[in-house]
Amino acid sequence: MTKRHILYSFRRCPYAMRARMAITVSGISVELREVVLRDKPDEMLEASPKGTVPVLVLTDGRVIDESLSIMRWALDLNTPQNWLAGDDPALITLNDGPFKTALDRYKYPHRYEIIDTAADRLEATKFLSDLDARLTSHIHLADNTPGFTDIAIFPFVRQFVATDQSWFGAQPWPRLQRWLDAHVRSPLFETIMQRYPQWRTGDAPTFFPI
Repeated sequence: MTKRHILYSFRRCPYAMRARMAITVSGISVELREVVLRDKPDEMLEASPKGTVPVLVLTDGRVIDESLSIMRWALDLNTPQNWLAGDDPALITLNDGPFKTALDRYKYPHRYEIIDTAADRLEATKFLSDLDARLTSHIHLADNTPGFTDIAIFPFVRQFVATDQSWFGAQPWPRLQRWLDAHVRSPLFETIMQRYPQWRTGDAPTFFPI
């Protein structure tokens, strides 16, 4: 059997989602190991002691344990949809920094002993309003076709919206709402959100994408 790269992932993690989407688009087949975060396998922790997903272990033993690096690795090998042309590092940095901080505090206030999340939602709103404005001249964040930036950001916007969908639907962001809906309903997202059982040592390999 041909040796495959190994991807440790968690279905609902937005970082893992964007890595799986890039791998899928690149046409690379990996061995998927679905992780339960409260029961992380020793093999994953040996490869990446920081214990976060995704973690990609290459066949030559190298480890890539940052989701954006995994995306770029996959798309450097093959990018039939030219995703890398739509790479906006500055916008992605805002997503992964201030927006993600506000998202976590808004979605999980008990973790931070927050009673009123209004300030955090307001902080996130600034970023979401900017995304809607960027979609004025084209359908996606960098062009009229989906690209690297869309896929890097979309899972986090989806996670934020899931906290209060009624509130999001009432906001004056028609372009952002259409953009999000298009990605949620895409065949690509459906493919990467298939459910897999928790991987345990000795399990038969599960190849991804199928």
